[in-house]
Amino acid sequence: MLILSRKPGDAIIIEGGIRIVVLASDRRGVRLGIDAPPSVSIVREEIVNQVADQNRMAGANASTRELIGGVKTTPRGTS
Repeated sequence: MLILSRKPGDAIIIEGGIRIVVLASDRRGVRLGIDAPPSVSIVREEIVNQVADQNRMAGANASTRELIGGVKTTPRGTS
């Protein structure tokens, strides 16, 4: 893993024409801007994990469904 220190306005370039710019940084986190070709898919990791969890639940066999029984599941980040 490459670890960099960047200030707002600084950017890094990744092979394939991907440019990541630090827009802002404060105690709450970092805001990034990403420029990439249309052929490059950019997805937040938590969305990928949520879809994978839902796919696992959908593919659960009957005995697993009985085990979870009446447990109500909601996607992460919602109430």
